[in-house]
Amino acid sequence: MSDSRSTFSSLRHRNFRLYFFTQLISNSGNWLTNVALTLLVLKLVGTGVSVGLLVACQYGPIFFLTAWGGAISDRVDKRKGLLLTQTLEMSQSCALAILAFMHHPALNAIYLVALCGGVLLAFDNPLRRSFVSEMVGPDDIPNAVIMYSAIVNFSRVVGPLIAGLLAQTVGYGWCFTVDAISYAFVIAGIAVMRPADLFRTPSSKSRKGAIREGIRYIAGQRALLITFAILAIIGIFSYNFTVTFPLFTKDALHRSPHIFTEIYAIYGLGSIASVWLAAKRQLVKLRDIVLGSFALGVSILFLGLSRTLWLALIAAFLVGVSSMLVTTAATTFIQVEADSALRGRVLSLQMVVVVGSVPIGGPLMGWVADHHGGRAPLIIGGIAALVAGILGKFLNRSAKQD
Repeated sequence: MSDSRSTFSSLRHRNFRLYFFTQLISNSGNWLTNVALTLLVLKLVGTGVSVGLLVACQYGPIFFLTAWGGAISDRVDKRKGLLLTQTLEMSQSCALAILAFMHHPALNAIYLVALCGGVLLAFDNPLRRSFVSEMVGPDDIPNAVIMYSAIVNFSRVVGPLIAGLLAQTVGYGWCFTVDAISYAFVIAGIAVMRPADLFRTPSSKSRKGAIREGIRYIAGQRALLITFAILAIIGIFSYNFTVTFPLFTKDALHRSPHIFTEIYAIYGLGSIASVWLAAKRQLVKLRDIVLGSFALGVSILFLGLSRTLWLALIAAFLVGVSSMLVTTAATTFIQVEADSALRGRVLSLQMVVVVGSVPIGGPLMGWVADHHGGRAPLIIGGIAALVAGILGKFLNRSAKQD
């Protein structure tokens, strides 16, 4: 198989092609909403803590509910489950659009709708991620995971740019309206998939202790445990970009908050470059996660110390490359190493560690920015990523010596 064919091997499956191209549209809409919500709250309140609380509402439910979402994803028809969650998420975007079209939207109402979206995401995300392995054959799972990461990262370029454009021209309401429309594409794509072509794994039976079983499984697998330790540190202190980027733009670079959308788009470009690298090299080893952590720490520190917009854009690109090296390598490693019967639970617990920790780190980094300036959260995040890399390297070496 040629390099180009191996790089895109998972796209030979019709169901995955439908999923890939419709998710490109829908995920761009998701990031459009995430960025537009941040800009709207900055406009209404303008403090770091207010942005941190928004992030807590968006991702807090993930901490408490995603493990249950993963357990459910292991025993339901994932295709039917996604049709339900995607339809409900479309309704949430419609509710945000209604609020944004009001002259004086209530901040508490925005937080409440964002919280509802977080609840839906806690159940939708394990379904979406574990469904990837059902659309392709076992040999194509690593490539499918990487291609799905490409979807997410392409949307990080397109979504923020569209959000900045629409917010400054026609208003925030249209940002959420466009997102609601984007869900129609992914719903249609899932609906016309061929169930007979899916590579379904046997559903696990509903029983008490399913989540604890997933936790015990991770604790008993040394490599997975090290991976989760690295992700936990980075998740709390480093992966708070929807909070740290806009505050850094406003307080450190002294630019309009809308410039944050450009920084985030460049960050997304770096993520795409990283996914291409991962697809070429098939990064599925623990050492790739450790090296990515070191690179992430250095690049975040570079961004935090940048004094001009041009330097910040270069640094944001490098942050995108290194952050996605970590997450793509970790997700691929987990998909390959985890038992298929437990994959949904393990992936959901990964989501808890990485995204569910944002409600802790988001408000904390917002508070740090309010009291110590927009650079401080990035400096802390960079140091934390370096510490995570050192810890991972030390634990991995100890495991090899045992």
